[in-house]
Amino acid sequence: MRYIDCHTHTQFSMDSEADINSMIERAIELDLAAYAITDHCECSTWYPKEHYKETELFDHFNYAEDFDRSLEAVTALKEKYGRKINLICGTELGQATQDIEAAEKAAEDERLDFIIGSLHQLRGEKDFFYIDYKNMSEDEVFCLLEKYFKEVYELCQWGKFDVLGHLTYSLRYMKRRCGINPDISRFDEIIAESFRELIVKDKGIEINTSGLRQGFGDCFPSLKYVKLFRDLGGMLVSVGSDAHKVEDLGRNITDGFEIARAAGFDRVCWFKKHKAYYTEI
Repeated sequence: MRYIDCHTHTQFSMDSEADINSMIERAIELDLAAYAITDHCECSTWYPKEHYKETELFDHFNYAEDFDRSLEAVTALKEKYGRKINLICGTELGQATQDIEAAEKAAEDERLDFIIGSLHQLRGEKDFFYIDYKNMSEDEVFCLLEKYFKEVYELCQWGKFDVLGHLTYSLRYMKRRCGINPDISRFDEIIAESFRELIVKDKGIEINTSGLRQGFGDCFPSLKYVKLFRDLGGMLVSVGSDAHKVEDLGRNITDGFEIARAAGFDRVCWFKKHKAYYTEI
């Protein structure tokens, strides 16, 4: 069986220093059936810092430039490595509904094969990475999660991406740093509604394996929600490591495949020019 890794970051993401050529060489060593570079493009700060009135919520600006540099590099490297690796030009499009104009400008770029739709940061809040959960009450935690799942639903209604990225990302730092592990079953219906939006649009979800190596102890999302997606009629599921450094590329992808299999999938997908292709499990 040949594996895929459809969520990775390189030097063109603000939180990665991974050399893009080294990442591709590692993907070749792993003999991946498909390898996607999906550098960050946060629509909430698409423009330079001067464009925004409130800047204290953000740590990086001018993602339009990052986006273009990544796509330019990957497009060129397709020519260099085309006979060695199935290289996919992608992006992780964050907070699309917080700036629809920027999101649609990015989504329409003809160089793209693949778009992950993600939500790292709620309106009026810092990225979940930066939120201080230690002094939050249980009610405050659930209020934050309610906002998260409502905004995920809004993102799925927009739907101009190929797969929904790392559902349950909002839990990562709560548990890893503070031991907070809320029962999110109260949000199952809105999660199901988000999945229905994806299914009717012929979109998928990803199994993001980063939580297995980063102290969370599970994928994003867990088997329960991958199975829910399948039971509702979802057909498209991709798998990605969310690697930000060379040594993490492909990490725990086998676990992601096992979750897909346990949920009832017999194949996982990758994309070229937004068309789904499949690797049998």
